[in-house]
Amino acid sequence: MKLTLKIWRQKNAQDKGKIVDYKIDNISPDMSFLEMLDVLNDQLIMAGDEPVAFDHDCREGICGMCSLFINGEAHGPDRGVTTCQLHMRMFKDGDTIYIEPFRAKAFPVIKDLIVDRSSFERIQQAGGFISVNTSGNTIDANAIPINKHDADTAFDAATCISCGACVATCKNASAMLFVSAKVSQLALLPQGKVEATERVLNMVSQMDAEGFGNCSNTGACEIECPKGISLENIARMNREYLKASLK
Repeated sequence: MKLTLKIWRQKNAQDKGKIVDYKIDNISPDMSFLEMLDVLNDQLIMAGDEPVAFDHDCREGICGMCSLFINGEAHGPDRGVTTCQLHMRMFKDGDTIYIEPFRAKAFPVIKDLIVDRSSFERIQQAGGFISVNTSGNTIDANAIPINKHDADTAFDAATCISCGACVATCKNASAMLFVSAKVSQLALLPQGKVEATERVLNMVSQMDAEGFGNCSNTGACEIECPKGISLENIARMNREYLKASLK
């Protein structure tokens, strides 16, 4: 495959940045998108040019690091996959591919295609945890009966990998799908109910402080989410927030 890549290049957070064109060929349809970028970077290094900086880690669709905006879509044109799981057979020989970083005020660009998503970590630190009694009188988690439906729903919410595709896709750069997934996975379990009131108030407050927008109600976040996190979690978080606000 021969491709034209239009890639966002930005030296640092202060640089204005611009789209740069690259020509690449001999790309196998069986390559992943990140493998294709590896080939490009090998060519750039051999030519003495600066390689394109992009995030990656596990390359198995688990870590959520590979946050790229490809042809106007978070993680590219496929569904239910991260960028590292996107294969070049989704494109055609001769295609022009636009590759940009996730765009959001709360996700400032560090370099090229890498953005700072530490805002997600601060939201998680604000309340996405439980406090466990470690005095020696702890109860084995497996000994606590949990309704099967609640357990399954909590597990579905816990599959969120914090990639930020929901934010990049939302026209308001809202983080409500991410935050609601983290709230839901704990709100549905008995271990998380003890701090439920404090948790949802703190996490929503931190979300607002980070500069994320409000939910746009268009549902684009669920469509682009590589793990299919449901909008039902946002409704659940809104209910949890209302109950917490009334206490």
